[in-house]
Amino acid sequence: MATNANWTVVFEDKIIIKNYAEGASKGIGYVINDDSFWSNPKFSNIWAIQHGTATTSDEVEYIDDTPNSSFADANIGDINQFSSKWDLEHLTILQSNWDDDNVDGETDAEKITRLGARPTSYSS
Repeated sequence: MATNANWTVVFEDKIIIKNYAEGASKGIGYVINDDSFWSNPKFSNIWAIQHGTATTSDEVEYIDDTPNSSFADANIGDINQFSSKWDLEHLTILQSNWDDDNVDGETDAEKITRLGARPTSYSS
């Protein structure tokens, strides 16, 4: 399987990992608990995806003996179906961190001045 990918998806573990840019320090992965997403028939034979690599012919690894293929040749849609799920999970963490970062006696306005506005969206 290819290395140094922008995105890693491991179907058996239901995990999506972002390996680049903001939010990716240490390759943060989130388990996506959405069985209807993971059980989509187009994913039935896929073990893992390494998307955004220099070796595009080796981006999709299959469960059976099917040779690895490029993401495009796998015909499973685009990477946004995975990155948008990661983004939603990451936004939840950002919001939780903001909510939990309190200083005794601090007003809402002071908190916003110190931290900026509470995150309302995130896009990779």
